[in-house]
Amino acid sequence: MTRPVKSTTTAAFYLQAVISFGLSVAAMVIGIAYLPVTAWVRSFMGIGLLYVVTSTFTLAKCVRDRTEEAAVVSRVDQARLDKLLAEHDPFKND
Repeated sequence: MTRPVKSTTTAAFYLQAVISFGLSVAAMVIGIAYLPVTAWVRSFMGIGLLYVVTSTFTLAKCVRDRTEEAAVVSRVDQARLDKLLAEHDPFKND
């Protein structure tokens, strides 16, 4: 039975992603803090930023879950096919 190669992210790529996320959120927070507008507008922009960040995490989780689900279904189907092929005897007379 062949198993798909599990792709793993390197530590460098993970670190780059974390730093990039941190810098982008920090830059947006600083930008919102220094906007020349009232506190209500700053609050609205902050809530909008928070909503975008949380919905991004939710979307990433949904995409990951769907990918993992497809991989599991694929492995189950492959195991069924392997079992059928192992049990099949082409020279057996019925």
